[in-house]
Amino acid sequence: MRVHRLDLGHFVRSAQEAGTPHARVEPALAYLVRHERGLLLFDTGVGEGDPEAEARYRPRRRGLAEALAGVGVRPDDIDVVVNCHLHFDHCGGNPLLAGRPVLVQRTELATARAGNYTIDALVDFPGARYEELDGEAEVWPGVRVLPTPGHTAGHQSLVLTGADGTVVLAGQAHDFASQYASDEMARSTGAGGPWPSWLDRVAAFRPRRVLFAHDRSVWEGDAPAPG
Repeated sequence: MRVHRLDLGHFVRSAQEAGTPHARVEPALAYLVRHERGLLLFDTGVGEGDPEAEARYRPRRRGLAEALAGVGVRPDDIDVVVNCHLHFDHCGGNPLLAGRPVLVQRTELATARAGNYTIDALVDFPGARYEELDGEAEVWPGVRVLPTPGHTAGHQSLVLTGADGTVVLAGQAHDFASQYASDEMARSTGAGGPWPSWLDRVAAFRPRRVLFAHDRSVWEGDAPAPG
């Protein structure tokens, strides 16, 4: 397997929402996974269609087709989409991929369809094709969806296990790699906390890298012991 990070633009989170003294600019990152079974896209960028969201977050987008072209791929080449959750900054390119299966937790889709959650047109659009999951699921050999609730009740991450180790695409399970590092240190030492209950499950895969949706920094685990 090979993973390409796609830069799909950025947006501004207010100081009040971010809990910081100043507004914070955050990237919108997606990930293309090349697998022997096909091409999987994890998240699809910042969506359009809500004037209130435009004013609040002031997004600057890079088109999904342009980002994919940078790694030699067209939207029509994508076989499967996995959204970590259905907020507008993660599923914005889904309508461009109509007809592809979109893997999402059943809880997440129900919440999105209940209203006042995201941009509705990014969820139900002509050709939308959902595969609803209830918990963990194997997508392809070495590719597993793992529930990581917290940011939303139906948030999920993607675990990629190959000959050179495991990489986790964690979406917005944590905003920053440093936050993940702090929780993982608490979990591994038993000191501090609390940490998310799903972190034990992630740790069982012994990931060598964990990547995020709104942080270009990457968490790196200890190198495996020789032999």
